[in-house]
Amino acid sequence: MIGRSVWRGGVGSSITFFHGWPWSRHSHVVRPMYPKRTICFPLSRNITLFPIRLPARPVAGRRFPYTTNLGHKLMLHPREVESIPNNISVLNVRSIASDNSDKTRTTRLERKEARTWQQQISPYARLMRIDRPIGSWLLFWPCGWSIALSAPAGCWPDPMMLGLFGVGAFVMRGAGCTINDLWDRDIDAKVERTRNRPLVSGEIAPFDAVVFLAGQLGVGLLVLLQLNWYSILLGASSLGLVIVYPLMKRVTYWPQLMLGATFNWGALLGWSATQGSVEWSACLPLYVAGVCWTIVYDTIYAHQDKVDDLIIGIKSTALRFGDKTKLWLSGFTAAMIGNLLTAGLVCDQTWPYYTSIGLIGAHLAHQIHSLNIHNPKDCATKFISNHQVGFLLFLGIVLGTLYKKNSEDRTKGSVTSSSSNPSGQLSATVTSARNIVV
Repeated sequence: MIGRSVWRGGVGSSITFFHGWPWSRHSHVVRPMYPKRTICFPLSRNITLFPIRLPARPVAGRRFPYTTNLGHKLMLHPREVESIPNNISVLNVRSIASDNSDKTRTTRLERKEARTWQQQISPYARLMRIDRPIGSWLLFWPCGWSIALSAPAGCWPDPMMLGLFGVGAFVMRGAGCTINDLWDRDIDAKVERTRNRPLVSGEIAPFDAVVFLAGQLGVGLLVLLQLNWYSILLGASSLGLVIVYPLMKRVTYWPQLMLGATFNWGALLGWSATQGSVEWSACLPLYVAGVCWTIVYDTIYAHQDKVDDLIIGIKSTALRFGDKTKLWLSGFTAAMIGNLLTAGLVCDQTWPYYTSIGLIGAHLAHQIHSLNIHNPKDCATKFISNHQVGFLLFLGIVLGTLYKKNSEDRTKGSVTSSSSNPSGQLSATVTSARNIVV
């Protein structure tokens, strides 16, 4: 805190220098100070003291000069003859810490760049709803059902197809969310739950979102091109549903029906990807069951925003069903179970499949019975639990298909034994007749 000058004084002295700061009017000396040892403090050149005024005449007994100004430059009283040597080396503190400061500055810049990179990626990740993977799972499960249902008896579902459809579901679900947010920028700004989405908050410009959408659709097209031509045409035909769906909430109270038609397209596409064409007698009931299931879980989801939707004028099945929501959802659950049973009968499924259907029915019945449509948090929890429904059905189809081989082997064995028994009985009868004749 002393500038370019060097303070020299006696050790053990009691001069109160703090009285010389700006908030003190006068500086004074408590008692004489006799120098016993010369002390030099190397100081930085960038620090300057406030001036401290000391008496012009030396105190009796002094053997060293007073300084009239302890400011930027050391000044001696003209009456004194003692001088201070000029060859005083001043140590620059900056030179000592230069290496450490450079390393610290580099580390901070690297951290800043890392945070900037994450901040640039984060809005696009939220635009795809990567932080909410439940939508990708709900889009994938109908594809997985169809692939597993089309597998030969006693065989596992094709893992290559499951992987392709998993990537496709992830990418296309993100593309659907981007399209939805582009259409609903004006609406999302008025809804409490959606007003912080990237397009609404201005984190992503609409043009950038369109470019990002083009990239997502390009990746989806690459996945689709791995399939046969029948599946390519069938998959491309669903793009119209993906684009039109966000507009339905402005037109009809049944946008969830359009969402079900879009989300369950994989129930047709999965079969055609493994078999080359769609087996409509098996896939159509599976598709209808998926549509009914989507109406159930998306109606529950829509009850979170029904207050804002009513104010804005947005339509949904949550507003259409109202207080009779549980009755409507029970009817769609029954339709779902009936179509799943039909698909199982057409595909000659076995008891593990029907057991899974029973578990699904019990899960949905409990979900609907315990649902509180006026509690958004409960609606969100019930909506996310539908991931278990998709997994249970997929597991039931896989186990039921694997069990087919054992049941068919038993059937063939019983047919063979029954067909061999009449010949054995005939030969025994002939032998006994010959014995009697003899």
